[in-house]
Amino acid sequence: MQQIQNALIGLSAAALVFLSPQTAQSQVKAIVGASIVDLDGGAPIRDGVVVIEGERISAIGPAGSTPVPTGAEVIRADGMWLVPGLMNMHQHFGFILPGKMQAELANEKDTELALRVADNARQTLLAGVTTVRPPGDSRSAAIALSKAIDKGQAIGPRIFSAGEAVPITAGHGAGEVTYDGPYELIKAVRERVAAGAVWIKIMISGGIATQSGAIGKATMTPEEMEAVIDAAHRFGRKVTAHSGSPQATTTAVELGIDCIEHGYMLDRETLVKMKEHGTWLVPTMVVTQPATQPFFEKIGSPEWYLKRRDSVGKEHWKMLQTAIEVGVNIAIGTDQLPHEPNDGTIATVREAEYYVAAGMTPLQALRSGTIETAKLLDADEDIGSLEIGKYADILAVPSDPTQDISALRQIQLVMKGGSVYVNDMTSGSLASGQ
Repeated sequence: MQQIQNALIGLSAAALVFLSPQTAQSQVKAIVGASIVDLDGGAPIRDGVVVIEGERISAIGPAGSTPVPTGAEVIRADGMWLVPGLMNMHQHFGFILPGKMQAELANEKDTELALRVADNARQTLLAGVTTVRPPGDSRSAAIALSKAIDKGQAIGPRIFSAGEAVPITAGHGAGEVTYDGPYELIKAVRERVAAGAVWIKIMISGGIATQSGAIGKATMTPEEMEAVIDAAHRFGRKVTAHSGSPQATTTAVELGIDCIEHGYMLDRETLVKMKEHGTWLVPTMVVTQPATQPFFEKIGSPEWYLKRRDSVGKEHWKMLQTAIEVGVNIAIGTDQLPHEPNDGTIATVREAEYYVAAGMTPLQALRSGTIETAKLLDADEDIGSLEIGKYADILAVPSDPTQDISALRQIQLVMKGGSVYVNDMTSGSLASGQ
């Protein structure tokens, strides 16, 4: 990981000259003229003002009662709607999928991987996704990247990384290094904690991208699951599991797992158990739905991969509908790059649209990509909503996404931690406060 860390520092230096935040010179800013969405379902603040000091929100309210500090940098957002920065709980900045993509990146060096993950992180932030959780990380690159971003050496979202996933022999995601039995898995957890992982990722069923193991079958034993969950929780780390299996998921939930990825074939009984235990679900619907087909064609996915993907699409959709009906905690995640083009928008927004089509209200879908996701991360005191004291991770869109989630297709302003990275508002001139 140190090689990647050094590569990120060196390779980011020149880029930072051209990609620095547009308003980094001012410590006090005020966004004025917009409506501010209430994620609790209340009336929006019309003609609102958000005052930012440094990285955090210091005041928020109607213009009539929220003065703009003298000398503040004013960002006009007339007619816009302000929402928190989006979050994405399943993506891999250094991912490699079977087929042409795998062949092209077969001999990728650390420096090349560092460039790729840094570029994907930059594009993710510019698309309006200000927080991510990579559940599985090539060569711990996302951990190194997170450190570089925190130090100002690279540009990207807030990263809560699981480090490298923990695969079992012949299981989904298995490579040259695998772990079997409770004691090997306990050591693997500790190694990832030592490397800086803040989550732990395991694979408890087969998957789409691996030919071995049926997607709906359990591949990890209960004893192995229990060992991972216990070891991670002893270090204050949550555990998430790739799973398409009702059996494996039920066992994991009973053992105290925190989150399930995909859930391709989960049935009502399993989802009810997840609801009862407070277990989170990250659906990654864009993976199996038809609109993503052009992406798989672009990366040259092989026929066997496409067949496995298509085999679970209808069950995956039924699972999402049932999860929403049951009331499972759902956080947005795509298993595509957050900014990846998908059906006329980016993957993160398309994912939210699927949730609405499956039964969520637009407000619920927006919450699943903001405040609910922050709760999953245990970070809701700092991010996830527009409140005094929280980081100023703010987007502006031209209409109310609590009425139509597709308003997120037109993000005009991207602010992270008080710094503006995108300002495409026609009225978005910067001025000095009086």
